[in-house]
Amino acid sequence: MLTRSTSLLLLLLARHAVALCVGWLLLLLLDVDAREPQTSPPVRSTSEREIVRARDVGVPFDGRPGPLNAITDVAGVEVGYTTIIRGEGKLVVGKGPVRTGVTAIIPRGHDSLNDPVYAAAFSFNGNGEMTGTHWIEESGFLEGPIVITNTHSVGVARDAVIAWRIKHGAADASGYWWSLPLVAETWDGWLNDTNGFHVKPEDVFHALDSAHGGAIEEGSVGGGTGMICYEFKGGNGTASRKIDIKAGKDKPAQSFTVGVFV
Repeated sequence: MLTRSTSLLLLLLARHAVALCVGWLLLLLLDVDAREPQTSPPVRSTSEREIVRARDVGVPFDGRPGPLNAITDVAGVEVGYTTIIRGEGKLVVGKGPVRTGVTAIIPRGHDSLNDPVYAAAFSFNGNGEMTGTHWIEESGFLEGPIVITNTHSVGVARDAVIAWRIKHGAADASGYWWSLPLVAETWDGWLNDTNGFHVKPEDVFHALDSAHGGAIEEGSVGGGTGMICYEFKGGNGTASRKIDIKAGKDKPAQSFTVGVFV
């Protein structure tokens, strides 16, 4: 749905497993279905019109979706956005028009910010930047949130994630704490003044602070605000599927939820 074709697959196993594809396709395999999905306040749409999904118009898909058909059907996962839309007309670098934003995904939610999840990374073709993947490949762990923003704002977003984690108690008194945040880029330069550096640290803070479970917005919001695909408007999308897996021949099947973010 977005313009970058690189995909990162984060497989977080144990009882909490999360997978992310950015190119962006975000895949989350999390949590034995021991808890009910989180609920949240009503979603504030960026448009007055009703958002229609493919299933609503009879397009058939395989599998059983979760209650929300969203990544947040995985218990604990929270998603937040900052959407920046301003200006019209001809591009003036540094002024706009601006069509960009920040998406923040917190795998374990605000209540368990500093608890890592098992992770792995896979790139389809390498065309797309995502910071922090070397440490994931080396350690097998993901600590902290996943943030998506435009190509030229990856740096400011990375620094902002570190500052936000310190503010929320990640750093200990020893002074030796360090972080390699996971920040992915989406190129929105066709619709956005991407060379104007309009994403600021406070925009990243807002996306992280506002992350919640339950229903989440889709379409032209957050890091997907300026996305296009084959000359069609793109944006953020999400889905989920419930699967049953048997651990052994004589053992009962366990139910899992797989969540994706595109």
